[in-house]
Amino acid sequence: MRTRTTTGLLATSLLGASLLLAACGSPGSGGGQAAPTSAGSSGGATAAAECSPVAGDQLVVLKDDKGLQNSDNIIPAINAKTASEHPEIVDLLNTVSAKLDTEKLIQLNKSVDIDRKTSTEVAKQFVADQGLAATDQVGDGAKIVVGAANFSENATLAAIYAAVLKSAGFDASSRTIGAREVYLPALEKGKDIQVVPEYAATLADFINGKVNGTDAASVATPDIDKTVAALTPLAEKVGLTMGAASAAQDQNAFAVTAAFAAEHKVTTLSELAAVCAGGVSLAGPPECPERPFCELGLTKTYGLNTTFKSYDFGLIGAAIRKGETALGLVLSSDGSLAS
Repeated sequence: MRTRTTTGLLATSLLGASLLLAACGSPGSGGGQAAPTSAGSSGGATAAAECSPVAGDQLVVLKDDKGLQNSDNIIPAINAKTASEHPEIVDLLNTVSAKLDTEKLIQLNKSVDIDRKTSTEVAKQFVADQGLAATDQVGDGAKIVVGAANFSENATLAAIYAAVLKSAGFDASSRTIGAREVYLPALEKGKDIQVVPEYAATLADFINGKVNGTDAASVATPDIDKTVAALTPLAEKVGLTMGAASAAQDQNAFAVTAAFAAEHKVTTLSELAAVCAGGVSLAGPPECPERPFCELGLTKTYGLNTTFKSYDFGLIGAAIRKGETALGLVLSSDGSLAS
C-alpha cells in the first residue's frame, strides 16, 4: 500500500508511500490480475447470509461517511527560507491546489500508470487544460527544484508544480528523490530541493513523531482543516511553510463493483453495513484484520460484518472485478478507478 501514516493501515506513503498504506500497495495497483496469496475469515457472518460479490469491470469507491480515514489531501510543502524570499511560490502552488480534486488526481494517475504517458507530458497537459500557467514573470530566474517521492503520482504532481513555477519565470525543475525519510531532511535544509507535493495527514503525524517522539498521539484527523491546523505549527518547527490543501486525496478507500453498488443501491459504507447486515467478503493485505484503518475500523466504525480474504495489495482490484470478493481496500486516487 502506499505507506503513509504510522497510525493508518497505510502507514507510510508511497511516499509516505511507506507510512499509511504500509499494509497496502502502490499507485495504479487496483488493476492487478493474479490470484490471492491466502485466505481466511475474520469472524463475519456465514457465507450464505452475506451480500454476494457481483463481478464487473468498473470499480466505485464507497463514501467514508463516518470519517474512518484521515485526511491525506495533497498539499504543497515549501522550504521556509525559500518561501520567505519568494512568497509568490506559495501563491502559485495554491492555484494548483485550487484546481486539484480526487477525480482529477485519478485521471492523472490513469494517464501515467495505465495509458503509459510520462509524468512530464501529463503535467504539461494538465497545466494547459486547467489554465494554470502564470501571466506574470515574478521568478526572476531563481532556481527551484521540486522534489518527489519515488512513485508515479508524486512525480506527476512535482512536475505540475515545476511547470507552473517555470511559467512564472522561475528556473524550475522536478527530481525524484526517494522516501520521506530521505527527501524531508533535504527539504528542511532547502539546498538541494525547495518544494515537495505532500500528503497532509501523513506529513502531520510524521513531523509530530519527529518533534514530539515516535510514541506521540496522532494529530491527523478526518477533517482536513483540523489536520492542517495541527500540521502548520509542526511544519514551522522544522523549517517548512505549508501551502493550501487541495481537495484531492490519496488514502485508504473501500471499493465495490459498480454493478454491486447498483444492485444493492449503496453509495456509502453506512449504507453497505445496513443493506448487507449479514456481512460481505472483504479483500485486503495480510495486515488488514489487525489495522484500525482496515477491517478493525470497518467493524468498529460501521458495524460491518466481514469475511476476510488476504491478497497482495496489487491484486485486490482484480479480485473485486472478478467477483472473488464483494469489497476491497484500494487507494482513493488509483488510476484504475477512472470511469
